[in-house]
Amino acid sequence: MARTSRTPARLSGAVRHAEAVLHVETPGEGFTDITREASAFLSEISAGDGVLTVFCRHTSASLTIQENADPDVQTDLLTALRTLAPRNFRWVHDTEGPDDMPAHVRTMLSDSSLSIPVRGGQPGLGTWQGIYLVEHRERPHRREVVLTFTGTLGQFP
Repeated sequence: MARTSRTPARLSGAVRHAEAVLHVETPGEGFTDITREASAFLSEISAGDGVLTVFCRHTSASLTIQENADPDVQTDLLTALRTLAPRNFRWVHDTEGPDDMPAHVRTMLSDSSLSIPVRGGQPGLGTWQGIYLVEHRERPHRREVVLTFTGTLGQFP
């Protein structure tokens, strides 16, 4: 039988909510690291403990938490997505071009939103994790990512 354990529950003080929209200019298909911008948002609002929600407002781009140490990971992930949803398949929907429907499928395989715990004003990411916007279209796009924080406020500087 599996064994589990957890830390004791912590009750927070007064809960606050903050929101901002991040505009990301992508260079075309690939990964754009937005970890620094998410951390800057938390710092700007003096976040304490809570949850950071990251939401992509598009159906042909997505979000992921992935390794940020070895760029070969991103190369391999793009190869996997291209294999799972190839551009040269017999897609019916091609209103915006041959890369449109594969982009929708690739978004469905990943995430349009992420929830990240925040402790002491810092995103609770693992040592080798980063937050990425994944552009699934070939050409550059301007993408909107909504950042929201719900939780307590930390100490003001």
